[in-house]
Amino acid sequence: MRRLIIAITGASGVIYGVRALQLLRDVEDIETHAIVSPSALRTAADELDMSAEEIRSLGDKLYNYRDIGAAISSGSFRTAGMLVAPCSVKTLSGIANCYNDELIVRAADVCLKERRRVVLLVRETPLHAGHIALMDQATRNGAIIMPPIPAFYSKPKTIDDMVNQTVGRALDLFDINLPLVKRWKEDETGQQQS
Repeated sequence: MRRLIIAITGASGVIYGVRALQLLRDVEDIETHAIVSPSALRTAADELDMSAEEIRSLGDKLYNYRDIGAAISSGSFRTAGMLVAPCSVKTLSGIANCYNDELIVRAADVCLKERRRVVLLVRETPLHAGHIALMDQATRNGAIIMPPIPAFYSKPKTIDDMVNQTVGRALDLFDINLPLVKRWKEDETGQQQS
């Protein structure tokens, strides 16, 4: 059983983390370890028709945002890595600067020091030089910056299509292959086009 940490921060786009947890429920060999910040719940109240309890119940294990002594805060607790979806600039700053004052940043820092994959769906636009510098530093620390920018080659028909494609591509980075991901030059049956 592989363990994957999913963190949801207060940036707009809470649906990305929620969808990741929803999709991973159907993947038998993945155990999800969720952290949902208080700001994420505040944003979710504006963006989603889900209660805080519904969001908190999506992970196999749920951790308190402030519990820096949780299992996932130790390198000896083995995981496949961590997806932060969405990733606020505040969280990006914490990860880039190793400022471990809460569990999301601490867990990401642990994953990075253990050379585990950390994928950040940074949700901010437009960007100023400080944002770009933080993304550069997080990348130098080992994180993968993946802004949730829709890919139109998949010919999305709904917002759900775009969310699913983005989340699926993010999970690709952990070698989790979901059949809903539309691949470049593949038709609807998953066959390579010539």
